[in-house]
Amino acid sequence: MQRWIKRIFLTGFWGLLVLIWIVISIFYYQGSSPASDDSRTTIFEVHPGMTLKQVAVELSSLGLVRSPSAFQAIAYIQDKETQVMVGEYSLSPSMLPTEIILRITSGKTVPHPVTIPEGYRITEIAALLHKQGLADPDVFIRQTQDKDLIQSMGIPIDSLEGYLFPETYHFSKFTPETKIVRKMVDTFKEQTSKTQILQSAKESSLSWHEIITLASLIEKETGLDSERKMISSVFHNRLRKNMRLQTDPTVIYAIEKFDGNIRKRDLKIDSPYNTYRYKGLPPGPIASPGIKSIVAAMSPLESVNLYFVSRKNGSHHFSSTLTEHNQAVQKYQLSKVNSRR
Repeated sequence: MQRWIKRIFLTGFWGLLVLIWIVISIFYYQGSSPASDDSRTTIFEVHPGMTLKQVAVELSSLGLVRSPSAFQAIAYIQDKETQVMVGEYSLSPSMLPTEIILRITSGKTVPHPVTIPEGYRITEIAALLHKQGLADPDVFIRQTQDKDLIQSMGIPIDSLEGYLFPETYHFSKFTPETKIVRKMVDTFKEQTSKTQILQSAKESSLSWHEIITLASLIEKETGLDSERKMISSVFHNRLRKNMRLQTDPTVIYAIEKFDGNIRKRDLKIDSPYNTYRYKGLPPGPIASPGIKSIVAAMSPLESVNLYFVSRKNGSHHFSSTLTEHNQAVQKYQLSKVNSRR
C-alpha cells in the first residue's frame, strides 16, 4: 500500500515538474521572443496615469507583445516596473519585449516639430500648439502669466509676451505646458546672450524690456529685413521728440476681438497699448520678435524720418515731414481706395 502511494506521489511530483517546466518554457518564449517578424512601426501612447498592467495589456492588444503577463514579469525582473514614461513611442512587433521596455522607460518619445513664426503673440502660439495636439491653449496661456514661474526664470515682468522665442521646436505629445514655456524662454535667453547683442543692449538708451517691446513693434510693422532698422529709426526719432508712436499693431493688440479692420473708434481705445492715445512705448511687447528685429531696435539707422506708410506690396515709404507723409498716404493708400469706387 505504501509502495503504491509512493509511486503515485512520485508520478504526480514529476508530472508537476514537467508542467512547471512547460509553463516556464512557454512563459520564457513569450517574454523573450518578438510578437512577429513585422518591422512596420506603430505609434504607441503611454497616457498619464497608466499602470504597467494597462501598458502591457494595450501592447498585447496592438500585437506588439505576445503576453502581457510575461511582459510585466520582465519589467519586474529588470526593476523597471515604475519607470515607464508618459509619451508616444515608435514600436514594432519585431522588437523584443526587452527592447520595448527599454524604449518606453527611456523617455525617447516621438518628437513633433512645430515652428513658431516671428511676430506671433502668446494667444497665437497657444492656438498653434493646440492645433498640432501639443498643448491645452488655456493651460499654456495661464503658464505664460504665472508669476511664480516667470520669477523662477529670472524675468522681472508679469507676462512672457515677447519672450517666447520664434523658432522650430520638437516637442513630444504630453509634454507639460510648463516645460514648453520654459523651453521657449530658455531659447530666447540663448539667442539673446551673444556678446554682440549684450554689448549693444548696454549701449542702448532703452532698458532690455523696452528693447524687446520696441523689437516687437518693428516685427509687426515689416517683414523686410532691409526695412527693420529704418522702422526702428522712425520710432526712435518719435520717442526723442516725445511724439506718439501711432502704430496700428499696438491698437490691434489692445482690441479684444480683432476682426481684421481698424476703425477710427479703435484709435480711441483707452488702453496703455494704444500708441495713438498714449505717448511712449506700450508697457510690454505685443508679439515675439526675432533676432533681426531685436538688433534693429538697438541699432537704428540715422535718419530724420518720422513717418512711414505701406506701399501695399510689403514695403514702406518713409517721410520726414507730415506733408510728405500725407502725399504718400494719398498715393499708396487713398488713391487705390478711390479707384475702386
